Amino acid sequence: MKELKILAVIVVFTGITYWGVEPLAHSIFHPHVAPADFKFADLDRFEAEGTVANGKSQVEMNCIACHGIESEGIVAPMDKQTANMSYGVVPPDLSLAGAIYDETFLAGFIKNPAKATKTEHKFTGGKMHPMPGYDWMSNEDIASIIAYLKEVSTKKLEKEALELKAEMNSTQDSTEQEAIKKAAEKAHRKEVFENACGRCHDMKYAKIEATSDVSNYMGSTPPDLSMMIIARGEKYLTTFINDPQKHLHGTAMPRVGLNENAQKAVIKYMEETGDSKKEEREALAPWVLGFLGIMVILSFLWKKEVWSEVK
Repeated sequence: MKELKILAVIVVFTGITYWGVEPLAHSIFHPHVAPADFKFADLDRFEAEGTVANGKSQVEMNCIACHGIESEGIVAPMDKQTANMSYGVVPPDLSLAGAIYDETFLAGFIKNPAKATKTEHKFTGGKMHPMPGYDWMSNEDIASIIAYLKEVSTKKLEKEALELKAEMNSTQDSTEQEAIKKAAEKAHRKEVFENACGRCHDMKYAKIEATSDVSNYMGSTPPDLSMMIIARGEKYLTTFINDPQKHLHGTAMPRVGLNENAQKAVIKYMEETGDSKKEEREALAPWVLGFLGIMVILSFLWKKEVWSEVK
């Protein structure tokens, strides 16, 4: 009977700690923030219409002096070392830009990069953002650029889908087909990650090295992201990537501007890299708890048997 009383005391104090103290501590160290805003409501709504043909012309006149579009055979004009020396960052390839970035964000970024990325506090006293603002450009021309980038990304993804289909059709083995499909999906998630994060962040577990050294122009060295999914968790990363200022006011980390699907792909890839055994671990948990439950019962019966002899 005494043991049951002790167990009851332990259960009560454990419950108080788990449902009372821990949530309070969590709320202090991780204050509640608004959910991720994939509509980018703080940016001006963009309702102009453009054309792909005009967008291609605008990109050729205004963008490819710095950016490459590999899927279209347009090579970046500068190598990584030269770009780092010139801008402090390597301008991204635009092949996937139309598919992974939100349209409203893209329009805001083209007009005013520092405002769209919420890094205006980093560019004061004459310090300029590496990407010049095109606030002089008409809404129709900006809409055309976005239309062209979406067209480029659609062509790239459709080509990859056809290549995947052909590779899957090359075998009749359903297991092999599933493996090919999963490998292609992971490769796509890696490509999205590299586009969105890989210019500034390393991920050593995936052998990804940042293409840019932004420590000087951003004022800090971005962390390696190999274990960030473990350190912060999916919920934190969902709001942080969407708007870093919600969690770390004044941080040098820019708002990336990913649409919801692209951001999920990034977090999924971080999970695959830093927490690759998650599914196995979660599947094992019920077995471990069941084993512990059986051991509790056996221990109680053993104790009862031993003490019955003593009495």
